[in-house]
Amino acid sequence: MKNGTLMAFLSMDLPDLVRYRPERVEPEDFDAFWAKTLTEARDFDVDLELVPTDPGLATIEVADATFRGFGGQPIKAWLLRPTGVDGPLPAVVTYLGYGSGRSLPYDHLLWASAGYANLVMDSRGQGGTWSPGDTPDEAASTGPAYPGSMTRGILDPYDYYYRRLYTDAVRAVDAIRSHPGIEPSRVLVTGGSQGGGLALAVAGLIPDLAGVIADVPFLQHIRRATEITDEFPYKEIAEFCKVHRDKVDTVFTTLGYFDGNHFAARATAPARYSVGLMDQVCPPETVYASYNHYAASKDISVYPYNGHEGGGVHHLPTVLAFAARVLRSSGEGAGSV
Repeated sequence: MKNGTLMAFLSMDLPDLVRYRPERVEPEDFDAFWAKTLTEARDFDVDLELVPTDPGLATIEVADATFRGFGGQPIKAWLLRPTGVDGPLPAVVTYLGYGSGRSLPYDHLLWASAGYANLVMDSRGQGGTWSPGDTPDEAASTGPAYPGSMTRGILDPYDYYYRRLYTDAVRAVDAIRSHPGIEPSRVLVTGGSQGGGLALAVAGLIPDLAGVIADVPFLQHIRRATEITDEFPYKEIAEFCKVHRDKVDTVFTTLGYFDGNHFAARATAPARYSVGLMDQVCPPETVYASYNHYAASKDISVYPYNGHEGGGVHHLPTVLAFAARVLRSSGEGAGSV
């Protein structure tokens, strides 16, 4: 049951999830929409600026980073690198969960500790829920919206919040590739929840990534998600539609441009997903819909008795091993999972 009581396995048994590949209904101008959006964003130089900081870490260098995202607007980030490493490094771009900002660099030590450069992108207009952010949404949508980010500008895909955030995520890859100390062919994108959804969107928009890690990803199979969970953030959409009864079709027309299933179907980089079979926030049905549409090599880690926390720290050896394989092999003709 719902309403705060832990749900057991949701919707489908695992064998049915493994086979679940729902029909995709995408806007006819999906590719044109995103080509136009990214072309306009790239009319601005990415202008990666780095200000060295001293957080007191002996083995990791940290820079306060800024780059140009959607509309040329400044997006904050952290760039962490292992100290004393010569030569171009492989890089990991990290995207954050819903409501989270970039916080402080102490929250992001894993990838640099493993020997990679790590660009941690702030999420515009977020960072007021559970970890602080520093990037305003300078092109904030107008019109009615339910509190949160999910329905900002939702009646028009060109005004929708996630058009800006997805574009920022693409530009984060452009930014790290512009750094002379980074090997451009060895860039991996990663994130959990909203961050996993951003990683998958970028995988469908940039054709030459080294790899993708999408943990318990949000923004997949979106309409179905609103029908099978009453947890936030998907509930923001349901609450908006509850009030705007005459706008339901318009809402889901807009969301068609942002559904992760469509990006997954265009991906070319090897991917590692994870799913919690008791996840009420990003139900496993939605994760498997995306996974089964993913067009490149892939694997998935399944945590049967876990919710939205997924594999937690127990999952880290898996993602580190995946990163080592794809970042070592990219540019060498390998790149399998």
